[in-house]
Amino acid sequence: MAFRVRTITASEHAVFNAARPAVSFLQTPAWAAVKSEWGSESLGWFDDLGRLVGAGLVLYRRLPGIKMSLAYLPGGPVIDWASDDLAGWLDPLVHHLKRSGAFAIRVGPTTATRTWSAATIKAAIADPGVTRLSDVPPDTVNDVATRASRRLRRLGWRPPKDGEEGFAAGQPRWVFQVPLAGKNEDQLLKGMNQLWRRNIRKAAKAGVVVTQGGVEDLPDFYRVYVETAERDHFIPRPFGYFPAMFEALRAEDKDRIRLYLAHHEGDLVAATIWIRVKEHAWYSYGASATAKRDVRGSNAVQWRMITDALAAGCAVYDLRGITDTVDGNDPHLGLIQFKVGTGGEAVEYLGEWDLPLNRLLYKAFDVYMSRRG
Repeated sequence: MAFRVRTITASEHAVFNAARPAVSFLQTPAWAAVKSEWGSESLGWFDDLGRLVGAGLVLYRRLPGIKMSLAYLPGGPVIDWASDDLAGWLDPLVHHLKRSGAFAIRVGPTTATRTWSAATIKAAIADPGVTRLSDVPPDTVNDVATRASRRLRRLGWRPPKDGEEGFAAGQPRWVFQVPLAGKNEDQLLKGMNQLWRRNIRKAAKAGVVVTQGGVEDLPDFYRVYVETAERDHFIPRPFGYFPAMFEALRAEDKDRIRLYLAHHEGDLVAATIWIRVKEHAWYSYGASATAKRDVRGSNAVQWRMITDALAAGCAVYDLRGITDTVDGNDPHLGLIQFKVGTGGEAVEYLGEWDLPLNRLLYKAFDVYMSRRG
């Protein structure tokens, strides 16, 4: 089938997304307002009957001094990645973006290729001969994703670089998720490891109280977030990013984004940001105070977000990025150990694939972004 790709309105895009069980929050038209430093466009795929059958949010990032852009579709586009005719979906996208002045296209389908259970991950961590989860036989393999990967290669798309860490530029290829469908709170708690269950009970016994906050509480969140950044050695986003994100996402859906605050005896000990689109909820940002770590506010606030996601009808609670390391000497190991305690699973996505349209500019942009950090 021949598809036509053209610009659609934000409202058309939102209606299309609303008819799906879930799409990435990065593929909502509201996300364009969050990434206001990028140009943006909502695109629709139309079949021979004029029906809207696919959609994607494109973010445009220009090279300095050049009127050409990287066209980036984070977490998308939302098309039939299982199609036997993937070229029929992607070729009209390429044609449209070429006319829009793109020197390269980057797509990031949220199609799982492989998954590893908590038990498999624990066994890999305990094995001194294993350093990367990708070297361990997975618990599930998605044949649809395998076929899509082969087709993308044949069409000239460049796959994610081997060994690329989950926190490289762009969206993480490796994430950690807790499946919620068909489970109740008791089953979810039982699925956690003993340390997580003990810490949740300890937080409750210590009197940690988790509440939902509002935009007016973002300065408190930010104070602890900056403290976390200094302790864990990452660069924090500027404060203004967070009120802008709340305003943009809530304009599309009043319950799209939430702020959670964990207090102990009046002291803020942990704070998190939760995003939900239909049946998928994400742990987006987290912060914890250095003081009072022993009251386990981080476990308490995570448990509250998981149970709220369950109550909202979500099928997945997503703790987002990890790396695939299981090496005891790697500083990233602690992150996957923390997340694996929830009893969920590691998920490898297809990752972000690039199609260079102007190879010289594509190379220049790659160098520019690497120097930017």
